[in-house]
Amino acid sequence: MARLKATISYDGTAFAGYQVQPGERTVQLEIEKVLAKMHKGLHVKITASGRTDARVHATGQVIHFDTDLMIPPEKYMKALNVQLPRDIRVLQVEQASDDFHARYNVSGKCYRYIWDCSMIQSPFRRHYTVETGGIKPNVEAMREAAKAIVGTHDFSCFCAANTSVVDKVRTVHALELGWHGDELHMTISGNGFLYNMVRIIAGTLWEVGIGRREAASLTHIIASMDRTQAGKTAPAHGLYLEQVFYESL
Repeated sequence: MARLKATISYDGTAFAGYQVQPGERTVQLEIEKVLAKMHKGLHVKITASGRTDARVHATGQVIHFDTDLMIPPEKYMKALNVQLPRDIRVLQVEQASDDFHARYNVSGKCYRYIWDCSMIQSPFRRHYTVETGGIKPNVEAMREAAKAIVGTHDFSCFCAANTSVVDKVRTVHALELGWHGDELHMTISGNGFLYNMVRIIAGTLWEVGIGRREAASLTHIIASMDRTQAGKTAPAHGLYLEQVFYESL
């Protein structure tokens, strides 16, 4: 029995999220269906670095699973991609140590959030960026506000109220905002993120950018540890899980 680590990418548009849900199409379900075919009907459970919500995309999600098939990792990748739907691609498969765990061994993650600020939005990007109707925010104000987010804090203010997580202290290593043509990209990396944390940060910084909040208010919002003090949760389809970091396999 070998443990394999796979890096996968998926278009979240037509998924109800990553995790298996009764009666819903999910990323986990589609991959496990293919693995079951390859293992003559046996269920092979996959474990991811973390779940993503409906319509959230991934360019670098990581999963692991155990297999008794004697297939080289590079051929395993091809075998999966031939059978998977086109909105999921396996980018890499490699053998991992028996104690590697895609979730518990995570040392950090990087997410990207994208707004389309063009006057006439592309019909081909509407599921992958959040359209602003031509509004271009004050990015310098957003960058100033972002300085308060970087570091180690209790991020209760940026966490969905229905989470069961008790310890809400996390470390944000970097948060950058930059233009890519008419698209504004926010990249954020840290040692871990709470439920909806990145989307709430994106929504709050957007409100700073369009003048609804002062950049200085972020310090007070974080100190309040109160979700109602932060901005709206930004739409899911602008979010990408870009990379998952591990200290070792």
